[in-house]
Amino acid sequence: MKETIVELTEDVSGSPLYSEDFAPVPAAARTWNRWHIASIWIGMAVCIPTYMIAAGLIQQGMNWQQALFTIFLGNAIVLVPMILNAHVGTKYGIPLPVFLRLNFGVDGAVLAGLLRGLVACGWFGIQTWIGGAAIYQLVLAVFPGLADSPYLGDFIGLNAGQALCFLFFWAVNMLIIYRGIESIKQLETWAAPFLLIIGLCLLGWAWMRVGSMSDILAASHRLGVETEVNFWKIFWPNLTAMVGFWATLSLNIPDFTRYAKSQKDQVWGQIIGLPGTMSLYAFIGIAVTSATVIIFGEAIWDPVALLSRFDSPGVVIISMLGLTIATLSTNIAANVVAPANSFANILPSKISFRTGGYITGIIGILIFPWKLLADPHGYIFVWLIAYSALLGALAGIMICDYFVVRKTVLNLAELYKPKGIYKGWNGRAWIAFALSLLPVLPGFLATVHLLPEAKVGAFWMDLYSYAWFVTFLLSFGVYWALSRYAPKS
Repeated sequence: MKETIVELTEDVSGSPLYSEDFAPVPAAARTWNRWHIASIWIGMAVCIPTYMIAAGLIQQGMNWQQALFTIFLGNAIVLVPMILNAHVGTKYGIPLPVFLRLNFGVDGAVLAGLLRGLVACGWFGIQTWIGGAAIYQLVLAVFPGLADSPYLGDFIGLNAGQALCFLFFWAVNMLIIYRGIESIKQLETWAAPFLLIIGLCLLGWAWMRVGSMSDILAASHRLGVETEVNFWKIFWPNLTAMVGFWATLSLNIPDFTRYAKSQKDQVWGQIIGLPGTMSLYAFIGIAVTSATVIIFGEAIWDPVALLSRFDSPGVVIISMLGLTIATLSTNIAANVVAPANSFANILPSKISFRTGGYITGIIGILIFPWKLLADPHGYIFVWLIAYSALLGALAGIMICDYFVVRKTVLNLAELYKPKGIYKGWNGRAWIAFALSLLPVLPGFLATVHLLPEAKVGAFWMDLYSYAWFVTFLLSFGVYWALSRYAPKS
């Protein structure tokens, strides 16, 4: 079946919903092939959170094979909505905020976009803090006295050196935003192979120091709890968390695939780039951390802390630069594009992608990400699972609406008209969204201690563990039913 690229045939440039950033990408400007798409994913997946992602699973009682299986399965699952939502970007050349006008209405798309964008602001802050911490360790290798820089008080919780390194890395991110979307493609294409080499070198170092990969993996049992745990009890919430890790990108993937040459390029690029890279880098994290138990007598999950143990300043500097680039490439692609576009969608004719990126950067500072990341329980069970519930609800509606209800057919020009056929709020979508969240709400309230867990009950707590799956399936089903039996007048 021949692929179709639909282009804009009507001049809507005078509309307040139109901007150069939101204009459909014409076929002649589609320059990204499958390797560019794969590079985007490799650049995003190869990062410190991926390296450390198995830590929480193993510390809860999984062995390394179970942890790796959970990570791979979660990414294979999220790959499905990723490829489906990418379709509209490649066919029509539009970014997420414009796509949401189809699903949630022109006015409702602003709120739907912000639900996606604000989550990314949190991720942006976390990744910026991680990158700043890598730079701090790099500078400490040359100027150890920086550790004694003035403490900025308990409210901030950092010393001056840490704060300056964080702000420096933040400024580098802002520079990339200033340069625009094409610079992101260039960054990812260049960084992807370099970052894989850095990870493989770290694995090679661990293997050479210990002398046997079987000995390294045998030591992995010392990373977790000593008592035996029920695998299935911890599997489902962690699988949901793994899906939640990239559930954000499964929504705004059109922001990237609008530049793809064809559907085959976007599909194969994502298949090549996502599940394998996540599993490989998670395995490197498991193996190297297991090796640290043998080499140093303790488990060092944080690669920044591990590299600071190296005696050679040259090795530390090169490694920290690699980690900094890894964090930068992930941060820009995964955590800036979506919120920048979401904020721009509030007033497309007044707020540019660049300005939206600057707003993202400011919010990323104000959330104090170093405090958010300090609590692993909050990170997995509150942060990852809670927002996966919101994103699952959005994804279910988007996929049902585009593929099942509209059969991938839409009126491109009408998406840019405030009073067009997609005007206002799509009530069916918002009803489906709200109803899909109700079953996971009790478990969330108990998790954040607003309700006692005993009062909520085991059933609702267990249901919360499946948050993304519950909200995705419910929103999909409810929206389909409303579209069929309560069509919009």
